[in-house]
Amino acid sequence: MKVGRRETFNSAHRLFHPDWSDEKNLEVFGKCSNPNYHGHNYVLETWVEGPIDPVTGFVIDLKLLKNLIRTEVTDKFDHRNLNLDIDEFKDLNPTAENIAKVAWELISVKLPTQMKLTVRLWETENNIVEYSGK
Repeated sequence: MKVGRRETFNSAHRLFHPDWSDEKNLEVFGKCSNPNYHGHNYVLETWVEGPIDPVTGFVIDLKLLKNLIRTEVTDKFDHRNLNLDIDEFKDLNPTAENIAKVAWELISVKLPTQMKLTVRLWETENNIVEYSGK
C-alpha cells in the first residue's frame, strides 16, 4: 500500500559549475545559470509504501508525515536561496534531481526501516523528477 502527501515551497537557485566560464554555464544550463539566481514554486510529493498497521489501519499517520516533511524539507528550503542558505547544496548543484535526492535523504532516515519512500518534485508545471533511493 502507498500513501502520499503533497507540500509546496518556494526557493531560489542557480545552476552552474564553478570551474566553467559564464559562457559555458549559459550553454549548458541556459537562463537557469543566471548569476543573480532565479526561483521556482516547487511541489514536493512524498509517497510512503509499507504494510497497513492492523491496529490503526494506517501505513503511516499522515499528520506525522506532514510534520516530517515540513520539519526536514519545506521549513528548511522555503523562501531560501538553495545555493547560499542550505548546507546540502554548498558543493552540490541544486538541480531538480539533486533537490529530490536531498529531500529523500532527509526524510527517509526518519521513517521506519520497513517503509519505502519515493519523492516526486515538480520544479515547474512541466518539469518533474522522481527519486526512490539508491
